[in-house]
Amino acid sequence: MMRGLWDRETVALMLLAAYLPLALFWLFYGGAEALARLGLATLVIAVWHLVFMLARAQPPSLAALITALAVAMLAPVDLGVFRLVLGISFGVVMGELVFGGWGRNVVNPATVTLAFLGFGFPSFGWPGFDDPVIWAAIPAALIGVATGVLPFAVLAGALIVGVGVYAAGVPIDSEVWGGAALVLVLLVADPVTSAGTTLGRWLNGFAYGGFVLLFATGWGGAAPVQIAVAAALLTSLATSLFDEIAVNLWIAKRRRRHGRN
Repeated sequence: MMRGLWDRETVALMLLAAYLPLALFWLFYGGAEALARLGLATLVIAVWHLVFMLARAQPPSLAALITALAVAMLAPVDLGVFRLVLGISFGVVMGELVFGGWGRNVVNPATVTLAFLGFGFPSFGWPGFDDPVIWAAIPAALIGVATGVLPFAVLAGALIVGVGVYAAGVPIDSEVWGGAALVLVLLVADPVTSAGTTLGRWLNGFAYGGFVLLFATGWGGAAPVQIAVAAALLTSLATSLFDEIAVNLWIAKRRRRHGRN
């Protein structure tokens, strides 16, 4: 972990501050059930962090609360305690802790958890959200961009695709866009697992918007959040490719500028 003001936990705290409006609106409309899901997710993740702390002397991170919020909000409903604990355990361990903890992981642990639950228990329905909860994603994104913990290019790239699809008159339900916005802010724009280069981040956002469009028009019967989670998973698996493209283009530009073969 870096020394100084901007260390791993500072970034986690700023992310929690950004997500606070989203969390408060969701808890307000979700009531006791939402609070119980968040409490369960937090408890399970805390236990696994404790296990790895004792096994590896690996410090836990406040980012666990971010994962807990994303899972509690987006996981399929009526799973029951056992299935939810199983999915969270798989996602947190295989998606984060085996890589050395938050900041070293390749895929967002909440994305791994949600994909596991979606593919493993396809008969359970995905959550829907009240409009104020969806709109709360906007201040969350603005706070994240203003503090520098959410990549602007990823958010803007996805937004450009969404605006282009809307302007083209493609018939996509508004609930799909709502679910896509929540997943974009909570999962896709994760500063750890999104692309690291400027061009790569734009490609990251474009790819997510493209996958949402593809699934929304070609995946019959899929729920809005299910579509967005699937798009987030495929996008996250391609982030290294986006950065590779950006780096190779930069190298080619430098070679042309300096007359090198």
